[in-house]
Amino acid sequence: MIWQGRSRRKPTGGFYKRARKKRKYELGREQVETLVGERKIKKVRVRGGNYKIKLFAESYANVYDPKQKKVVRVKIKSVVENPAHVHYARRNVVTKGAVIATEIGKARVTNRPSQEGVINAVLIE
Repeated sequence: MIWQGRSRRKPTGGFYKRARKKRKYELGREQVETLVGERKIKKVRVRGGNYKIKLFAESYANVYDPKQKKVVRVKIKSVVENPAHVHYARRNVVTKGAVIATEIGKARVTNRPSQEGVINAVLIE
């Protein structure tokens, strides 16, 4: 459930009277949980006529190697840990800050894949 705006109830328990209806610019959308798997995306128009690429699943990541100073596209094996939610690692959900196991080692995700349509990460030892 998405909850937005102030509470409809007063501290006394009564309801506030609605001053106006909801506006288009107050719109919120369901969160996308990016999974490890075959690439699946959806293009969504957002405020200002821009677009966000909603990434539902992805099997590759752009991993930066600080020692070689190069970015390589590698296959994701699984999600090792995810500080966003205790069960995300078990379900292979990729979010910003998640540690993923790749073919060249562990890497930390540095962007928001569910809103950018790509997974960028930095190799960690």
